[in-house]
Amino acid sequence: MKIAGLTGGIGSGKSTVARLFGEHGVHWVDADDVAREVVEPGTPALERISEHFGKNILTSEGALDRAQLRGIVFEKPEERVWLESLLHPIIREELIRQLSPENYQLPYVLLVSPLLLETDQHELVDRIIVIDVPKDVQLERTMARDTNSREQVERIIAAQMSREDRLARADEVIDNDRPLDDVTRQVRELHERLLVDFG
Repeated sequence: MKIAGLTGGIGSGKSTVARLFGEHGVHWVDADDVAREVVEPGTPALERISEHFGKNILTSEGALDRAQLRGIVFEKPEERVWLESLLHPIIREELIRQLSPENYQLPYVLLVSPLLLETDQHELVDRIIVIDVPKDVQLERTMARDTNSREQVERIIAAQMSREDRLARADEVIDNDRPLDDVTRQVRELHERLLVDFG
């Protein structure tokens, strides 16, 4: 089973493009979803996080307070390193499990991950697909979606791989600064090409 990796900066439209692949019957796993699953209440990872950062990192329901944690790790890079060294191996293991669907007919699955190229997740994939949009589009979409301040979104973008570096490592590029029907066409053509390449 081949794995195509789909990545792009924050606000580039990864979920939208993944759903377009899904309409062609492609099984896809979102690393962000898996990252949330591995820190749900009762998981060993959440226990380690609350031991490290203190109980005030949890909501009153005992779930992870993501906004508070995000604030800490973007202010203190060493805390981000600690968190990533805990979570990345756990996430990777769960990704591998979810990327192996039973009774699946197509020759490839899709791994959707914002950190595909920043982590060792790229080692899992046979093809790297980058969704590309200009930085101002990332800013607008992310501020509209997450009600984050412009400064916070700019910090997140700065912490991610640069647009130029991401494009330099792409095997395929989807331009998502276009109307939806054009993006839909790009996905269809790429899907047909991957069926041939991986078939």
